Amino acid sequence: MSEAVKEHKNAARSSIGVGVLTVSDTRTYETDTSGETIVQFMNEAGHEIHLRRIVPDEPVEILKFLDDTLADRRISAVLVTGGTGISPRDRTAETLEGRFTRPIPGFGELFRWLSYQEIGPACILSRATGGMVGQSVVLLMPGSRAAVRLAMEKIIVPELPHLVREATK
Repeated sequence: MSEAVKEHKNAARSSIGVGVLTVSDTRTYETDTSGETIVQFMNEAGHEIHLRRIVPDEPVEILKFLDDTLADRRISAVLVTGGTGISPRDRTAETLEGRFTRPIPGFGELFRWLSYQEIGPACILSRATGGMVGQSVVLLMPGSRAAVRLAMEKIIVPELPHLVREATK
């Protein structure tokens, strides 16, 4: 990494307010290992979870959570797990992409590239994506704990402060 890039990233905020959404028709807080993984990674990185919810894969419920996070000025990033596959019930990606004011295509591209290294061509079933809604960063991950861990370790924890800084300039 060049010195200019390091300096640029170091100027980012060290603590970010986060909303965490799990989209699932079956999970509860006791069985939501993916959402809990996001919370653990964010807490370990020094970020603050201000809102966490589990909703069924229903567009109205997903958008209600997004609106609640956007209304909370403490929240700069929304991390979503679940509903990014290709089954008929998986509607999270198209629901949230419809609200993106600016897409962040590199998130999904990098996630699938990293995922390919672990699971091979099955990675094409993931519709992981990212975008901005106003000045808020919204990142969508698959619902599996392994996929969330991969995204958190390799992409989100290292880059989220920089993303938020750029989004809120």
